[in-house]
Amino acid sequence: MSNQDTPLIKLVYEHPDFIVVNKPPGIAVQDEELSVGILVILCQQLQIEKLWLVHRLDKVTSGLLILAKSAKAAANLGKLFEARQIEKFYIALSAQKPKKKQGCVSGCMKKIRDGKWALADTGTSAAITQFFSTSVAPGIRLFLLKPHTGKTHQLRVMLKSLGSPILGDTSYKGQHSDRTYLHAYSLRFEYEGQAISIQCLANSGEYFLTEQFNLGVQQYLAPWLLTWPVIKRAKTGRSK
Repeated sequence: MSNQDTPLIKLVYEHPDFIVVNKPPGIAVQDEELSVGILVILCQQLQIEKLWLVHRLDKVTSGLLILAKSAKAAANLGKLFEARQIEKFYIALSAQKPKKKQGCVSGCMKKIRDGKWALADTGTSAAITQFFSTSVAPGIRLFLLKPHTGKTHQLRVMLKSLGSPILGDTSYKGQHSDRTYLHAYSLRFEYEGQAISIQCLANSGEYFLTEQFNLGVQQYLAPWLLTWPVIKRAKTGRSK
C-alpha cells in the first residue's frame, strides 16, 4: 500500500498508555498477503515505532479499536478484556425486520465452510448478545448490540439468526450495499482508577450518514444507561 493509498485514520481518544481510533471498514487489524494492517498504517501516520493490539475487529467492521503504547499496557488492557470489564456496544443496519425487536441471543458457535460460522445446538461455551432494534427508514432497521463474549463473527451470525443479516454482509446473506453496516460504536471501562466512556459514529457508508440514521441513533447516546433485556443462557443455538 502506497502512502497515497493509505487512509487517514481518526484518533478518537489518547491516553498515556493507549490510543483509541475509529478503524475504517476494509482494513485488517493485522498484515495480510497483499496489504498491510492497521498497526503499520497507524505507526506511520503517528510517527511512532510500535503499537500493540489488545482486541480485534473484523476487516469489514469499522469503529473503536484500542491499541496499547507498550507491552505492559497491552497486558493490563488484555486482563480487562479477559475479565469482561470493558463494555462494548455496536451499531448495525439491516434491510430485513427481525423476528423480535429486542432481546438476547445465546448459542454455541461452530465453524462451517469458507471461514464462516453458525450457531450450533451443542458446544462448550455460548456466545451471548443483547440487542435493541428500531426502524429508521422504510426497509432499514437499526440495531444496538451489546456482546458479552468475543466469538469470531458473533454479531454477524447472531443477526442472521434473527432473520436480519447485516446490510452489505453478503457472507451471511445480507443484502448487497456499499459496505458492511457493522460499527463498533461505544466503549466503557475503568483503567487504573479512571472511568472512561468513548463513543464514535461511523464516518463512511451512505446509510450511516443519513439524517434518518442520525435521528434514530439519538436514543442510544448513552447505551450503558439503558435497561437491557434479560440475559438468557441457552443450551442450544436458538434465539431466546
